[in-house]
Amino acid sequence: MSFGLFVKQFITFFVEPYGLVLTLFILGLYFLYTSRQARAKLFLSLSAFLLFLFAYPPFTNFLVSNLENQYAKYDYKTQVEYIHVLGNGHTTDKTQPISSQLSAAGTKRVLEGVIIHSIMPESKIIFTGYSGKTDTTNAVMNSRLALVLGVNAESMIINGKPTDTREEAVFSKTLVGSEPFILVTSATHMPRSMMLFRSFGMNPIAAPTNFYKEDFRGYLRAPQPIYFHISAVAVHEYLGILYAKLRG
Repeated sequence: MSFGLFVKQFITFFVEPYGLVLTLFILGLYFLYTSRQARAKLFLSLSAFLLFLFAYPPFTNFLVSNLENQYAKYDYKTQVEYIHVLGNGHTTDKTQPISSQLSAAGTKRVLEGVIIHSIMPESKIIFTGYSGKTDTTNAVMNSRLALVLGVNAESMIINGKPTDTREEAVFSKTLVGSEPFILVTSATHMPRSMMLFRSFGMNPIAAPTNFYKEDFRGYLRAPQPIYFHISAVAVHEYLGILYAKLRG
């Protein structure tokens, strides 16, 4: 991992839900043990409120729906030469099957890419994504699942160097230029991805997958840990969009 990427991830941790709630809680404890009761109550109350808010299903659904409603599912009609499946997390634990070594989001991205490729078998699937903390790149891991699902090795282009969406777009530009191509990624990640790819003069066709949004089921619902995680995913995307716009 490069130093720049480490710094970006370190800073991001403290402004996303997990780090934000933890930081406020630790500050609250600090003020509590230093007998500054007013500040302790403030920071502990804020941490408890945000913990509840980010785990509250209606609020989580609001966050993800604003992202996921921007692009509808792919209609499986447009014929293109390239399908770019963006990377996601993985593990290289040999005790797990390949379907489990990829993250849930990564598995769905690969599956959607393979489904689209099966409709247009002359197309090529681009897999990108670096190794993270493992010894194998995410691009290679995704290609292994695609192979198991019946995609020929000759139909895949694998690049394990890109460490983020912007670098994935830079690489894809060298292959597709300004020609239309299908972009496969998580529905929450799609708005930022489309913005970045278009900023390079590219013409991606959105094929979102791994949706989190759900039908509204009323406000009288208890907070749950899974919704806190989903909120964290959404906040990460909002921050990514803001960072991309500030970066220009």
